[in-house]
Amino acid sequence: MPPKTPESIVQRVRRRIGWAIRDRWPDRPVKRTVQGVDMVLPWSHRLPDYARVEPEYGQNLPRLAAALAAADGRPVVAMDIGANVGDSTLQILDVADGKVLCVEADGFYLDFLHRNVDGDSRIAVEASLLLDDEAEVAMAPVRQGGTTRFVPGESEKTAPTVTVSQLRERHPDFDGLRLVKSDTDGYDVNLVPAVARTWADTKPVLFFEYDHELTRLAGNDPLKVWADLDALGYDLVRVWDNGGRPIGIYPLSEMAERSALLDEPLESRAYHFWDVAVSHRDDAAGAEALRAVQPS
Repeated sequence: MPPKTPESIVQRVRRRIGWAIRDRWPDRPVKRTVQGVDMVLPWSHRLPDYARVEPEYGQNLPRLAAALAAADGRPVVAMDIGANVGDSTLQILDVADGKVLCVEADGFYLDFLHRNVDGDSRIAVEASLLLDDEAEVAMAPVRQGGTTRFVPGESEKTAPTVTVSQLRERHPDFDGLRLVKSDTDGYDVNLVPAVARTWADTKPVLFFEYDHELTRLAGNDPLKVWADLDALGYDLVRVWDNGGRPIGIYPLSEMAERSALLDEPLESRAYHFWDVAVSHRDDAAGAEALRAVQPS
């Protein structure tokens, strides 16, 4: 595995100053090649910086997609919830044959998402905020760096919504869903089980950001996801830190206890949150893919 590129204090200060400058013109479009994939980003986006400092950043997902396509013996059918500018989707399709449904609600990032994926017949875009139930909830975007967190509230930028069941009805081409990526800053613990329940017939592998702090900030219980996934038949979990560096593979039954680590002081764990991938007990190909994913 490539080592983490250490940053000196001077480099860190320069990066922070660069962010401050770029944040003054956040919507300026720039072309970047990030980890071998060309894309258009807003100048303020942090992705190129994260990828430079952490060589493994974001690479676990495309490797998982490639491993799942190989284990299934067919192109991967994926969903990218919180698609942002489409970087995850572009990287998945760079290494694996397949198609991806991008779900993104923030109009700022939707503009860049369309710049990056329009014209590619393998990619569909749902410009809505995904909800896990039928309730009509007004949600407004809060942006920072290269990501968006949605909070309850009315504004001129209130996002249109779609429930998980409506999403499947709108996009029948994705009935064969096999991989779900979710990065919604605290709502993943609700959305991921809802998607797994709605697509229970295909038993998709679930990949999501798991962050106790953001989850509680969103008003959700981070531990409930493990009980919900267990009830749906999921049983194997692979864990990475937020830089994409592997931590381990564990039975889902151990995850509530193991995740207590994420409540310890930051300096004692050396990372902010986890990326996790979960496979169903009746999905041999999914379990094979989780075990096969390796760093480059």
